[in-house]
Amino acid sequence: MTAPPGGRRLLVPLYVHPAVDPGAWAALLRAAPALRGVVLNAADGPGRRPDPAFRDAAGRLRDAGVPVLGYVDTGYGRRSLRAVLTDVRRHRGWYGVDGVFLDQAPTAPAFLPRYRRLAALARVSGARTVVFNHGTHPDPGYARIADLLVTFEGPWEAYRTAAVPAWTKSHLPSRFCHLVYGVPQERADHVSRTAGSRGAGVHCAVPGRGENPWQTAPPPDA
Repeated sequence: MTAPPGGRRLLVPLYVHPAVDPGAWAALLRAAPALRGVVLNAADGPGRRPDPAFRDAAGRLRDAGVPVLGYVDTGYGRRSLRAVLTDVRRHRGWYGVDGVFLDQAPTAPAFLPRYRRLAALARVSGARTVVFNHGTHPDPGYARIADLLVTFEGPWEAYRTAAVPAWTKSHLPSRFCHLVYGVPQERADHVSRTAGSRGAGVHCAVPGRGENPWQTAPPPDA
């Protein structure tokens, strides 16, 4: 992973314990200038108690100038605001995260008021960056709430033919992110170029597959 022209373009969800794969976390430190952020996910969220290994990993990333985002599952709008905000505050208190990565965000406009309130409360709790992971393109209204929208999450095979709605052209590329897994190493740079051509200024391409493809870090020069 090297810093691409134009600065920080990689958002990396690394869902593996630092003690299990310290090499992957060390690779992120070496790639610090390229990183828009790293998503910290201790246990499908912050967990029930602080984990010293994740606390140390988050501290090293912050010291290297990398924003750390706490993973929070929002259950497509079904999870209670109280539970979601508890996770946000635990991430801030336990790991000192800079922002939040709100996963399983819905796409329908009916949920806009709920996510507008959620984003506002997360910012009041100290989150400087709010990311919604829809995994696909949502109603355009979400782009007026979050700092960054994940508008694709899926395998390389699906990404090759993914479409982009016209409304995205009215927003800066820095507002959109594509997360692609199952990417052959020789195609990682192709994902970067494709994301750019589709109006997404942030991306991540990893070789991992299966139930948790985000156990792997992007390859060098991705």
